Amino acid sequence: MTRLRRKALVALFLFTLFIFGAMMGLRTLKPSDGFSDLAPGIDIIGERSDRRRLDVKDVVVSPGQFHMGSSDTKVVFTKSDRDYSIFYDVHIFYYLWYGSPSMDNKYIHWDHVLVPHWDPKIAASHAQGRHTPPEDIASSFYPELGPYSSRDPKVLDSHMAQIEEAAAGVLVLSWYPPGVADDHGEPTEDLVPAVMDAAHRHSIKVAFHMQPYKGRTDQSVHDNIKYIIDTYGKHDAFYRFQSSTGRVLPLFYVYDSYLLPPESWAELLSTKGSHSIRGTPYDGVFVALIVEERHKHDILASGFDGIYTYFASNGFSFGSSHQNWKAIKAFCDANNLLFIPSVGPGYVDTAVRPWNNHNTRNRVNGRYYDTSLQAALSVRPEVVTITSFNQWHEGTQIEKAVPKKTVTRLYLDYKPNQPDHFLVLTRQWAENFNKEKDTWLM
Repeated sequence: MTRLRRKALVALFLFTLFIFGAMMGLRTLKPSDGFSDLAPGIDIIGERSDRRRLDVKDVVVSPGQFHMGSSDTKVVFTKSDRDYSIFYDVHIFYYLWYGSPSMDNKYIHWDHVLVPHWDPKIAASHAQGRHTPPEDIASSFYPELGPYSSRDPKVLDSHMAQIEEAAAGVLVLSWYPPGVADDHGEPTEDLVPAVMDAAHRHSIKVAFHMQPYKGRTDQSVHDNIKYIIDTYGKHDAFYRFQSSTGRVLPLFYVYDSYLLPPESWAELLSTKGSHSIRGTPYDGVFVALIVEERHKHDILASGFDGIYTYFASNGFSFGSSHQNWKAIKAFCDANNLLFIPSVGPGYVDTAVRPWNNHNTRNRVNGRYYDTSLQAALSVRPEVVTITSFNQWHEGTQIEKAVPKKTVTRLYLDYKPNQPDHFLVLTRQWAENFNKEKDTWLM
């Protein structure tokens, strides 16, 4: 019995010694030794007050326009009273197409039609018609601001404050030429100056998300680029990015770029094109959308400078599937292209496409978002885009949403979290993203 007791005491001592040694070893590990298992950015929130506060006027060129430099090239402290920083390597897609009776004499986009399926048999089994705001809107969520107008200055200022809260430094504005609109909206190009002014008040930069329209050609895009740079290029909020050649140039996202063949794009984007913008005052960094795998070769042949994925539904397309991002990044690295993955908090567009439930991606209180963000971080991108700030139709918004129940509708919400939950998650992740980027240089 005494021998057994002695053996037990020796075993207990050795076990205690092992635990002590393991704990000491763990204490030597730093966050930079690997990706943190904590919620993105949680381990660095306390560092905000330790950073040197800069006046915006001290930053001559938009941070994030440099290729993975020091912290001061990626972060700027905002003009607000909050001790917040924003990051110009975090871009967020923004939509300007909403209208309400108080500002526009009618609802615009909130009353979106229920898009019928192309197969008449499937279409017949789903609801048809259009939404009737304000109780019934074309979204599965309900905005804290209600069905607002993009023309309302108070709305614009609230949006910029929320984007600032989320730490996204570049607003990527969905853009149509003057007098042109999407199929369900009205022209909004006249609102761009107000957006840029509001963005500038919050130290946010504005890039342009060039949308497809009837009759879009390489020549019309040339004219669009010239218009944008001539009209907005001198505005303090106009975003520029440092290209691989070292030139500081405007950055343009080109949606549905695959609708034009590579030969047409090459007339605009190659140095030998018939109306090339290369080396002219209208040169830029042009980023094309990848949907199918074959598009990456077309993008290269077209003369684009980079690739983005846009869609927030993992698995919806080749480009939006997280499992393909490493291969796309490798292709981009081998061909001197910028790879910009797009992440989102979830996806649900059944309020406008009632037959598309199979592409819904539930938010799971932010876990889907975290998975997307970590997938982006794993490929070490220079820039990440967020889909979206306010694409309410497709349920990808991080804008504040509130619980809402009507006689005919029960809207989704962010409970048990607060309306700003996805703004908070975005800031935490943006801070972590930039902290990780610093370690990539070591």
